[in-house]
Amino acid sequence: MSGRYDNGGPDTGAYGDGGPDTGAYGDGRSDAGARDGGRTRGATRDGGRLDGATAEVVRSYLLAAAEEMRATLIRTSFNPVIYEVHDFGMSMYDADLRLVAEATGLTFFLGANDFSLRKGVEYVGRENLHPGDVVLLNYPYWNAAHAYDATLFSPVFHGGDLVGFLCVRAHWMDLGAKDPGYVLDSTDMHQEGIIFPGTKVFSRGEPNREIIELIRFNSRMPDLVIGDLNAQVAALRTGERRLLEILAKFGRPTVEAAVQRMIEDGEARTRAALAELPQGSWTAVDWLDDDGITDDPVRMQVTVTITDGTFTVDFAGSSPATPGPINMPFGATEAICKVILKSLTSPDEPSNFGTTVPLEVRAEPGTLFHAVYPQPTFTLWTGIVAVELILKALAQGMPDRLPASSGGDVPGFMMVGVHPDTGQMFAVSNNDPVGWGATPSHDGMNAATHVSGSTGRITPIEVLEARTGMFFERMEMREDSGGAGRHRGGVGLRRDIRFVTPGEFLSVIKKTRSRPWALQGGLEPEPNQVVVFPGTEREQRVSTKRTKVEIGDRITLLTAGGGGHGDPRERDPELVRRDVAEGYVSRAAARDVYGLDDV
Repeated sequence: MSGRYDNGGPDTGAYGDGGPDTGAYGDGRSDAGARDGGRTRGATRDGGRLDGATAEVVRSYLLAAAEEMRATLIRTSFNPVIYEVHDFGMSMYDADLRLVAEATGLTFFLGANDFSLRKGVEYVGRENLHPGDVVLLNYPYWNAAHAYDATLFSPVFHGGDLVGFLCVRAHWMDLGAKDPGYVLDSTDMHQEGIIFPGTKVFSRGEPNREIIELIRFNSRMPDLVIGDLNAQVAALRTGERRLLEILAKFGRPTVEAAVQRMIEDGEARTRAALAELPQGSWTAVDWLDDDGITDDPVRMQVTVTITDGTFTVDFAGSSPATPGPINMPFGATEAICKVILKSLTSPDEPSNFGTTVPLEVRAEPGTLFHAVYPQPTFTLWTGIVAVELILKALAQGMPDRLPASSGGDVPGFMMVGVHPDTGQMFAVSNNDPVGWGATPSHDGMNAATHVSGSTGRITPIEVLEARTGMFFERMEMREDSGGAGRHRGGVGLRRDIRFVTPGEFLSVIKKTRSRPWALQGGLEPEPNQVVVFPGTEREQRVSTKRTKVEIGDRITLLTAGGGGHGDPRERDPELVRRDVAEGYVSRAAARDVYGLDDV
């Protein structure tokens, strides 16, 4: 176990992140390219090699096992944010903590489990792990997420040997934070929920009743949380069974050789793809609305460098850590950079450890992109906007390859209250669609999940209305909301909500003051907007806010479109006419922006 507990918090050692001393993160850099589990490149434990056909078959089995874990979680979870939205991530690892397979989940979680598992295993100690153990980790600075993204991991043993690990993270709805639902204005970690640094909830296959009861009595919605915990455990048990079946079918040496070949191929493909991209260094700046405590805008800056088969992302120049909860755990920062690297180099291939070896991420401890204890981290919208910030930098060097901004942010909302039919508290959320940015070759997608979470889904209206006090009077695509261009940005959404029970409405958006960016002469669309109590003397435009609502109150959400690409006057007139006919572009805009009179 790590550390002393001085001054009210874990010993930060050399890192300032509350993490055990691993010798890799004190200078604010990831060491993704340095961890190879001690293996010689191209060699297995017994020095042998494996043909490609067998390696591909084993890879397919491993991927299928991860997908079966995913199906188990979706079928058995209690919380709509898991079974509807797919706010989860799950992964399989070898004994050296190298990623072997992932199942489809939230894009933002791509590779996030890598960081969490390393920290969790280091804290617990390999010698203290046994068959049947399940460990819970939600300490933000180790977990690469906020405190409500609960990570569970388990070791897998074969013939008495530790042969791998399984990991599942998913969003829990309440762990006793200072406010129900979502925390928008915390000023330190201890306001954000009960913390588990790497705690066994199952030991040698048996549930740890004391820990599970501690979770139950610290949650406002214990049935949901305990149900989702059990669903994650079921997913881990499914993965364990399938991994042991794969080992039995092919033999451990063959599986290990296949994994080694997968990882080597993943690294080789990534480096080859990087070599084909423009080489250089590009810097971009953007601003968040506020930190949830003050109204001051918060500066984000990134420099991306591609050279010699490496991909370096440096957040120097960004704001120091803020008083409010928009600070990023370093593991979460590393994860968003993996998303960008993967999208550029191998978007159609499954991820593994090798695909991110060329990545280096830099962020000084105590800054916006490397939170340290006890800095608050709950509202992780910083990472969502940062995905577009990195793309904005890269677009300077490769405007012919990348889209314009896709809405700039995720317009999230939630209602918290007591359901009149059950008398039970509810907290149900949704992340609304935005218009995607136009590309050099086509228009942006209309009203789609933001690029940072594009494998996730919105919460269906049927679920929102049945499980909360919201009634949706209108939901439609917004005319003229997409940025004009030779290729038009996708349009955003309008959603009108009337409340049929009292409660609280939480809006979570961090980019309402500045427009999504366009490319190559395209136009920037209006940013996301939330209008509370429209048409009344209380009408107000807000971004991230907890608003008390009563029966009959209304709120309107206006989500942003995507940025345009290219001069609007160069757009094909027939496409403009089609846009007008379909309601995406008004006649006035067709005339004044696109220069088309005969519509």
